[in-house]
Amino acid sequence: MPAPVKIYFASSNPGKLAEFRALADSNAAEASSTTFRVEMLPGFKSLSPFEENAPTFGENALGKALYYSQLSDEIVFADDSGLVVPALGGAPGVHSARYARPDATSADRINKLLQELSGKPRKERGAYFCCVIAVLRQGLPIAVISNRADGEILEASRGTGGFGYDPIFYLPELDKTFAELTAQEKNVYSHRGKAFRRVLSFLNGPS
Repeated sequence: MPAPVKIYFASSNPGKLAEFRALADSNAAEASSTTFRVEMLPGFKSLSPFEENAPTFGENALGKALYYSQLSDEIVFADDSGLVVPALGGAPGVHSARYARPDATSADRINKLLQELSGKPRKERGAYFCCVIAVLRQGLPIAVISNRADGEILEASRGTGGFGYDPIFYLPELDKTFAELTAQEKNVYSHRGKAFRRVLSFLNGPS
């Protein structure tokens, strides 16, 4: 079997990198065609951080991928993802990572969201995670792919896994939060897992 094709992730987020690597490895175990290995983009930290100030996940993902693709002519991808709560007008949305003060922790962001939702009934606590992935080759866009995971926001955290808003994002069909899922379960149900499997399918071309 030929060696996996390396694709480069334009990010310094270790949680996301681990998820994308696990997804690629799982796909490789099942695939009969081209397989892929996710690597951190070489030289990523040599550039000043990309300013994610666009109003949509898609624009941020594509802008980030275009900016960092100057470091490589190979396949480069970047994502933008976040939590959307319709009852809060779509917040935190593209500001998910910056929802509280600039130096805030995940716990700070969760606490702010729970305060914003305080007193709201279950029917107004619906939410979804959205992920958009932009893929470039030789500095040119070849795909922008998205997907989402639907659930609701609990009134208190549950679970110790995952990162970000995972402890309060609840999946009724599993009776678990994202933070209570195994890594394998999360890769099946998460917005990022769904979107990245579509990316890998696209890169493999028509079956």
